[in-house]
Amino acid sequence: MKMIFKIAGTELRNLFFSPVAWFLTIAFMVQCGVYYTSALYPVAKWQEVLRENTPGFKTLGIPMTASIFLPQDGIFTNVLQNLYLFVPLLTMGLISREINSGTIKLLYSSPVKVREIVLGKYLAIMLYNLLLVGIVGVFIVTGLINIQHADYGLLLSAVLGFYLLVCAYTAIGLFMSSLSSYQIVSAIGSFIVIFILSRIGGLWQKYDLIRDLTYFLSLSGRTTKMLKGLITTKDVIYFILIVYLFVSFTLIKLKGGRESKPWYLKATRYVVVSVSVLFLGYFSSLPGWIGYWDTTATNSNTLNENTQAVIKEMKGAPLEITLYCNLFGSGVARGLPENRNDYLWNLWEPYLRFKPDIDFKYVYYYDVPDHDSTLYITWGGKSQQEIAKKMCEGYDIRPTLFKPGPEVRKLIDLAPENYRLVMQLKYKGKTTFLRTFEDAIFWPEEQQVAAAFNRLLQPAMPKEVFLTGNLERDIYKKGEREYNMHSLSKDNRYSLINIGFDADTLAVETQDIPAGTTTLVLADPKTALSPATMEKLQRYIDNGGNMFILGEPGKQQILNPLLAQLGVRMMDGTLIELSKDEMPQMVKPFITREATDLSKEPILDLLKEQFREGSDSLPLLMPGVTGLEWRNDGPYTVKPLLQTATNKVWLKAGVLVTDSVPPVFTPAEGDTKMPRYTTAIGLSRNIQGKEQRIVVTADADYLSNLRQGGGFMSRTFYSWMDYGKFPIYIPKPKARDLVLNIGSTGAGILRIVYVWVLPGCVLLLGTVLLIRRKRK
Repeated sequence: MKMIFKIAGTELRNLFFSPVAWFLTIAFMVQCGVYYTSALYPVAKWQEVLRENTPGFKTLGIPMTASIFLPQDGIFTNVLQNLYLFVPLLTMGLISREINSGTIKLLYSSPVKVREIVLGKYLAIMLYNLLLVGIVGVFIVTGLINIQHADYGLLLSAVLGFYLLVCAYTAIGLFMSSLSSYQIVSAIGSFIVIFILSRIGGLWQKYDLIRDLTYFLSLSGRTTKMLKGLITTKDVIYFILIVYLFVSFTLIKLKGGRESKPWYLKATRYVVVSVSVLFLGYFSSLPGWIGYWDTTATNSNTLNENTQAVIKEMKGAPLEITLYCNLFGSGVARGLPENRNDYLWNLWEPYLRFKPDIDFKYVYYYDVPDHDSTLYITWGGKSQQEIAKKMCEGYDIRPTLFKPGPEVRKLIDLAPENYRLVMQLKYKGKTTFLRTFEDAIFWPEEQQVAAAFNRLLQPAMPKEVFLTGNLERDIYKKGEREYNMHSLSKDNRYSLINIGFDADTLAVETQDIPAGTTTLVLADPKTALSPATMEKLQRYIDNGGNMFILGEPGKQQILNPLLAQLGVRMMDGTLIELSKDEMPQMVKPFITREATDLSKEPILDLLKEQFREGSDSLPLLMPGVTGLEWRNDGPYTVKPLLQTATNKVWLKAGVLVTDSVPPVFTPAEGDTKMPRYTTAIGLSRNIQGKEQRIVVTADADYLSNLRQGGGFMSRTFYSWMDYGKFPIYIPKPKARDLVLNIGSTGAGILRIVYVWVLPGCVLLLGTVLLIRRKRK
């Protein structure tokens, strides 16, 4: 060991007695200074401007640590992207210089062992790498000072990723330096090897035998998780194995130069080292063998506790996930074999961390709905088999990979899923579908996955029953008036069936309300409710059933008889709110403080904070609504959930005409005005040992397909009536690093110091040392 340290010290001195190391150090410092201050200055400037000119300003609302250190033009991203430009210049002379000058023969003839030479030189370069880490550390320390409550765990994880990557690069450079006496050849060789290892992860991904091998060998993306604050043993071991691989290759190469042995014996050494690396890398990448450490302050890389609780229940049996990929279906490219590793490690790794016994299967087929002739028209009347063959040519994959549709139909009916890319989950004999979506994210998010897991665990899911028989809104139709989007739409990731609910219809006049109904929904009936219907609804309410009642202006006479039993009444007329942009019946009531307690929706949590700080609420557009009034002496506790702005809305009596001039407030015609109107209320009471919950809204259009199904407010109402069990919300702890402790002036001074002054001082120091060395 003493000799290794001695060689390392000598090599380190040689590094700094050459201008290359000083040049690279200065260039690295300038690069870090430019990227850090370029990210810091505009944020500091905006914070300063807003703080001086906006009385209610507190924060920009973004985590400062990640926004300054980790954006696309941030210090870590750019340093890691450009690192391969520095390392080959640094390592090109480690051994090739000895070969070229002939001093390698002196080393061979000395009592120094080859392994001491190799390890000593690599130790020297590792120490130099620590110098680079120290330079980055200067900016991290500056960031900890500049950012209030900075996420130091995230920064330390990123530094570890940086150090491991630069050590892997220098190990490659060390080996390439041993192959040639020409330093420039060694540098070019290092560039080539780093390039190959950075791109190899995308090669031959279509072939099962070598997909995992090339994916494992890839350097690209190995630091991605560490930059996000997640350290995994899989990535750390990978870098250690890469260092071991190329340092061993260097040792074998130098030993081989002193030995007179057959080439195949020398080649065997390379093979043994390579096989051992692949063997260790394979087992260290297996689910269940990977350790995880989320270093972020908010545990942003870890599944939410609610999801973890669901996964913990899945004990005693493996989970089977089958991906059904239709060559003719939507999303086919995401499911092809070449993207399988992306599917496994980007979508499923967070779940494999807590349940490693997941068995993944794949079924590739081609099929179209029986009534759909679009495909045949597009392809000029060719048969399915002919079209499949041509498409496989385009994707450059084997046609034999895909089974004909009739063969797959014998095993599973995918017609209800419209033959899209879909996953079937199976656990202890129960199955459910987990869908993909035509949006920017495509794959299901944690909320949808947790809901699917629950379907496999629970005997029954919460059931929303929509009444029919009186021309109510239809959950099966996709017209702009109807309710398909927020209830049964399989294309909407936030529809009821994709977040944990079941939805069905019921003709209540001829059918009984089923036991176990979570919420009974009566959405805008257009005809009078029959006595039989009224009697069943009254019995359901008297027994403590939850209900969602949605009315519309002009339908007061239909719903008021039912609402009267609750002590509620829809006011006669239509609310008017005049504005320069919207039609007069487009009213924008605001979410009340009471409504923010209905669910764990992230927007409602933000509203709670705004209310605490005295800020305004959030408006919700209701296109045609009336007011609600109620008795306070009844059995129900009533909470207003949506209320209009103060003194801006009035109630128009009679028929509203909107295709001419704006309506005018006319008390003589029955128009009335109140300070505020309530358009949605929540009623609750304790009955039969549980709390009964009913929501009444005086508008039904805001949940329609045209209005995107009501968005977060729709989910809020259904969640409240399901007592918060579904959807499974996954709130993340709130970031604390939201404020900078530095202004634009200070950021500008830092730019001068880090980009000009500090590199200039290092340049002066290096120049003095090199001149003194030259004179000696």
